[in-house]
Amino acid sequence: MREFNIVVIGVGGQGIITSMQVIAQAALNQGYDVKTSELHGLAQRGGSVPCHIRFGKKVYSPLVMEGEAHLIIALEPMEALRACYFASKENGTKFLINTYRITPLSIPILKLNYPKIEEINDTVRKFASKVIAFNASRIVKIETNSIIPTNVFMLGFAVAKNMIPLKKECFVQSIDQMIPKRFLELNHRVFELGYKAGLP
Repeated sequence: MREFNIVVIGVGGQGIITSMQVIAQAALNQGYDVKTSELHGLAQRGGSVPCHIRFGKKVYSPLVMEGEAHLIIALEPMEALRACYFASKENGTKFLINTYRITPLSIPILKLNYPKIEEINDTVRKFASKVIAFNASRIVKIETNSIIPTNVFMLGFAVAKNMIPLKKECFVQSIDQMIPKRFLELNHRVFELGYKAGLP
């Protein structure tokens, strides 16, 4: 593998930067060169938060260029649309989308309708080789009474589906390295829950 490009995108408070850190550390644990880029200025306002992770034998730039993402993980469906810029069928981009909606404040103020999930998926498919979309937050809410660890659930799911070319044990180790101790048990449990959900 020469390089692998991932874009993780969502809104502030969904753990986008944590997801980036866990993926990056997992890639380092597997011996790859890793570069990352984050934009978190809007995170405190519930705004869009995109993070880029690139890993491979040798990586020189942290930014995923237009149409060059291999995987896009969208923790909110509207954000999947924003990430289409980085996707292309030619590059075989895969999308993993959490369909749990977080409606921007501007939509009700401007009296706009949030797009239907089907419409979002239809648009995304124009740029993707594969799209998996489901309400991951609902599953996590049932199991933990919180939607906060949905980001880690989706990482476990992506690993089980072979959407990320990294070993499961490298992620388990990364969670130990990157997650605060008081949240370790929860995150390991949610990662395993996502992994089992992604198995055939």
